[in-house]
Amino acid sequence: MRLIFMGTPDFAVPTLDAVVAAGHEVVLVVAQPARPAGRGKKLRQPPVAQRAEELGLPLAQPKALRRGPFPERYVGLEADAALVIAYGRILPERLLEAPTHGCINVHASLLPRWRGAAPIQAAVLHGDELTGVCTQQMEADLDTGPVYDQEVLRLDPRETAGTLHDKLSAAAARVAVATLADLGQRTPTPQEGEITWASKIDKEMGKIDLADAAVAIDRRVRAMTPWPGGWMPWSKGPLKLKALRPVSGEGAPGTVLSVDPLVVATGEGALELTTVQAPGRKAVRGADFARGLRLAVGDALAAPER
Repeated sequence: MRLIFMGTPDFAVPTLDAVVAAGHEVVLVVAQPARPAGRGKKLRQPPVAQRAEELGLPLAQPKALRRGPFPERYVGLEADAALVIAYGRILPERLLEAPTHGCINVHASLLPRWRGAAPIQAAVLHGDELTGVCTQQMEADLDTGPVYDQEVLRLDPRETAGTLHDKLSAAAARVAVATLADLGQRTPTPQEGEITWASKIDKEMGKIDLADAAVAIDRRVRAMTPWPGGWMPWSKGPLKLKALRPVSGEGAPGTVLSVDPLVVATGEGALELTTVQAPGRKAVRGADFARGLRLAVGDALAAPER
């Protein structure tokens, strides 16, 4: 199959490798442009672009999808299909319709649950027991198209967005290859069920409030790991919560219930702060952090936000 592959981050790399290994002719890889990164702000190629170069595949990184030379190049390829996975931009209808079988999106949830930008984080944040990957026929509206295939995964009780990312990345490669194997020979199934939306992640979404329940705080921190990370307001700046877990205990939110291990009360239950990181410091065990501050049972680590 003559295939256009569209993707940008490391999540999409296993799928690119898989479609190449399956024997598809990748006539073009499309990724977002290189962007400044690191302290030196040097341009850095996204992972899919790096992998395309390693594989010797044709590569395009257009800044514009509606104008300039790219749309003509894309249409002129007369591809059988375009496979889109975490590309990061909305495709205009002309590009959606140009390949013979249109564009197939590989999405990291079981649609219609968690349409949108951050389905992996949303599944952890909301305590989903199941999630997965599906392939869908792309339409003009975001994530609304009928579904070809899916693979269901059960979340581990201590799942983070990072660990789930890796599992779903591997599953995406399997589902994509399965869909392409008989594309055009069957009809995808319309989405059924409750529609939910996963908003884009920003740094503020890592902020926790000790007035919330310990279980909800735990989910938020795991959902924001590795980025942007969980953190709480503290007298000397944001205190990063690198690892924690819900435990039994009660008291006014923010009250220290134990110093070794470091346990603080929340709005419902308590949290053991296993590893924390103060501003400008290295990450340390919660007990060491408490010892350094000379915290005692009954002290207030931080006042709740409300």
